[in-house]
Amino acid sequence: MKTPPLSVPNWIQQHLFLNKGFSDLTPAEVENLRTRLSKFKHASPDVSVVIPAWNEENNIYRTLSTLAANTTSLKVEIIVINNNSTDSTQQVLDTLGVTSYFEPMQGITYARQTGLYKAQGKYLLCADADTFYPPDWIELMTAPMIKSAGITGVYGRYAFLPAEGADRKGLWVYEMIGNILIAIRKRHREFINVLGFNMGLVTEIGRETGGFKTHTARTFNNAENVEESEDGRMAIRLKTRGNLKQVTDPRAIVFTSTRKLLQDGSIIQAFFNRLKLHTKYMTEYITGPAINVQD
Repeated sequence: MKTPPLSVPNWIQQHLFLNKGFSDLTPAEVENLRTRLSKFKHASPDVSVVIPAWNEENNIYRTLSTLAANTTSLKVEIIVINNNSTDSTQQVLDTLGVTSYFEPMQGITYARQTGLYKAQGKYLLCADADTFYPPDWIELMTAPMIKSAGITGVYGRYAFLPAEGADRKGLWVYEMIGNILIAIRKRHREFINVLGFNMGLVTEIGRETGGFKTHTARTFNNAENVEESEDGRMAIRLKTRGNLKQVTDPRAIVFTSTRKLLQDGSIIQAFFNRLKLHTKYMTEYITGPAINVQD
């Protein structure tokens, strides 16, 4: 498996809109984005890309710009689930002509579940509003499920987008250690590797097995004491009907915001916090036992 890039790839640059909020875009930039997005509104799609959003007015248009730059032979719809946004997220979506639905129950679990049932595509790709998706992402993420009926879900690789003016060296080290953990967990705890901003599934199987429902709904800022994740729970359910497949092609690596990572204060602090957590569960990662889907 190739390592993540040490620098930010060139394909991202045109989607950064540096020093601009959505309201700062020129009419030409807005129209260009709207036109590109109009190609991802198929009435009978093969693939649904679903993005939950809570107060993302100045992030989501960048994510949408990257998705609208995807090259694929598949028919695609992009839909956004507005989860009680109190900023101008809905106005952004309306201005860009993006299909959206409102989910009043607060929490990413509810938003993803609503997206699952609004999706019209045979395959569903889950994205986040603060993540950048490379030009071949849709094609590469759906390919394993199209090729094999035994693949019920997929998950991809990710890297972090540094703050403006910063480099990726520290983030790169963090990612490399994360890749080691992914390999360790793959046999007995693969569901932990499946993250909601870069995963996909067969839509109908997702619905039939219970979807993203969890015992406790997780909020967008990963509230403390909420350990159960909707993405991992979905992965466990998908494995009852087939296998998961990691998409390792470097062209499918997504770049996501560091804002959740830096809630710990710094990259170094985030590293040690996660090291402590994963060390606690290392034996479980290596030896099992199996997780019951009803747990």
